[in-house]
Amino acid sequence: MAGHYFSEQPGVASDVRRLALHLPDLSIELDADRGVFSSEQIDAGSRLLMLEAVRPSPGSTVLDIGCGYGPIACVAALRSPESTVWAVDVNERARSLTAANAERLGLNITVAAPDDVPADVQFDHIVSNPPIRIGKPALHALLTRWLDRLSPDGFAELVVLKHLGSDSLAKWLNAEGWPTERQMSRGGYRILRVQARPNTPPGDQA
Repeated sequence: MAGHYFSEQPGVASDVRRLALHLPDLSIELDADRGVFSSEQIDAGSRLLMLEAVRPSPGSTVLDIGCGYGPIACVAALRSPESTVWAVDVNERARSLTAANAERLGLNITVAAPDDVPADVQFDHIVSNPPIRIGKPALHALLTRWLDRLSPDGFAELVVLKHLGSDSLAKWLNAEGWPTERQMSRGGYRILRVQARPNTPPGDQA
């Protein structure tokens, strides 16, 4: 599946296009490309997350897991310029797009491959439209890796389609010790709010 968006090196030819993102408080344009998640239009789940969440507290450390070409990370940085925003993706093309979009928009976003994030960095706020289609074992490993790096008072906001298992994911998160509740539901999507797991050593990664 070399052409899939969760490949490290997409095997499809580049075809960059510019997408407009309009939200009540901001409008920006982002370059997207083939081989990156939702390259033809802003994903509906990501849009809902940006409409209803992604409002970091000033000075917080924010992480976008699976940043794609960067819409969520860019919105976080625009809404909270005092925050430190990290954008992480396994897809090299996605990382390049996010970095270029952030630079063009004048945003301070640190873009990194997962293994390049220093082990001592903790996050106050994680925002993500996670890659559900990688399958449960891989998804659970990915979420464990990053949710265990939440600061003691930190939390995550995840958007997941109901028919792709949002409710079962919430049950799993609660069973694993991350207090999770449904923040809202609309258009078949759920936004899950996930609190830090109590007594988890920082930097303890899967």
